[in-house]
Amino acid sequence: MDLVISLDGTLRTDRVYRALREAIVDGRLPAGHRLPATRVLAADLGVARNSVATAYERLVAEGYLTARVGSGTFVAAVASGPVAARKAADPLRPRPGWTFTPLPTSGAVPITLQTFGVLLSGAVLGARRGFLAVLLYIAAGAAGLPIFSGGASGLAVLQGPSVGYIVGFPLAAAMCGFLVERMPLSRIQTSVPSIFFAGLVSSALFIHTLGIAGLVWKLDMTWSAALKFDATFWVGDVIKNLAMAVVATAVHRAFPDLLHGSTQGHEQETVAAS
Repeated sequence: MDLVISLDGTLRTDRVYRALREAIVDGRLPAGHRLPATRVLAADLGVARNSVATAYERLVAEGYLTARVGSGTFVAAVASGPVAARKAADPLRPRPGWTFTPLPTSGAVPITLQTFGVLLSGAVLGARRGFLAVLLYIAAGAAGLPIFSGGASGLAVLQGPSVGYIVGFPLAAAMCGFLVERMPLSRIQTSVPSIFFAGLVSSALFIHTLGIAGLVWKLDMTWSAALKFDATFWVGDVIKNLAMAVVATAVHRAFPDLLHGSTQGHEQETVAAS
């Protein structure tokens, strides 16, 4: 079975989401059926991979799909009912020719190292420089460099459902740097749990909180659905925060003046002047 989706104009993610949801509800995609990988479906439809990945994620959050680690994304056993007949001009209509075959998938939630890099910037550079570094990253991506998730770029990314997470990045970097700066140097160089805690708190306070708000705003999701959607990121975030803490402590052992160097230099100049 094939789905013809009108992608004229904006809101492509919403159109993909609605087409898949209707196909599930009216039985054209039966329970247990395996969906194509996000990359494959995006290439077939001629849309960004993020559009398909976000549609998958929303359907997982609402219970229409299930993501099985290492196996793929499958149609969940949801109750189906009669669907109102479509008008002739309905842009979402079935046509023969597209068979869903078992294909590898990247999963419903795209895995990136964005959170790792954002929090590492704060933990290594401190609050002010970490904030500015991540702000520069966002500005470069908005200007057209393909450095956002999935190689996306441009101002359109900041108008999509991930805008809350992106806005939270520089704030989380600043918070992580603020917490690390207040630790003694000996702890910064050796205590992985302390750095890990700083990163996890910063991520939860800004990235996840603002990310959930962005989902409710842009995808018209309920708060409970947005919370369930966001929960899929937590396991990966814990792992990335742990890796960030290991790298940050190693960096501070190699460059002990990296975080407090400017402050110490200023103090030394003041003493010399007096």
